[in-house]
Amino acid sequence: MENYSKRPWGSFEILSDSSECKVKRISVECGKRLSYQLHKKRNEHWYIITGNGLVTLNDEELHLSPGDSIDILRETPHRIHNHSDKLLVFIEIQTGEYFGEDDIIRFKDDFGRT
Repeated sequence: MENYSKRPWGSFEILSDSSECKVKRISVECGKRLSYQLHKKRNEHWYIITGNGLVTLNDEELHLSPGDSIDILRETPHRIHNHSDKLLVFIEIQTGEYFGEDDIIRFKDDFGRT
């Protein structure tokens, strides 16, 4: 398993991967955002380390800053947008029954991945 992965919006590093949870350090470049997506088999908890993010959760927008966190339940559409002038870094903790990258259903994507 590769622990680091580059994406069009930034990158992620897998810090821990077990049958109970997966933990990632996610970096989102200035002005970029992840796809608007949901997961069928996992919940996520995001904790902001640096930067500011605009989270869309089930079509509601929330501003998050360092020290803020949010819970994303399975089957809830979500995305995060780095609308600041510095790198957005957050820790993502996944819990549930499956943590594969193929458990992503995309609705909107800036990079044509829907």
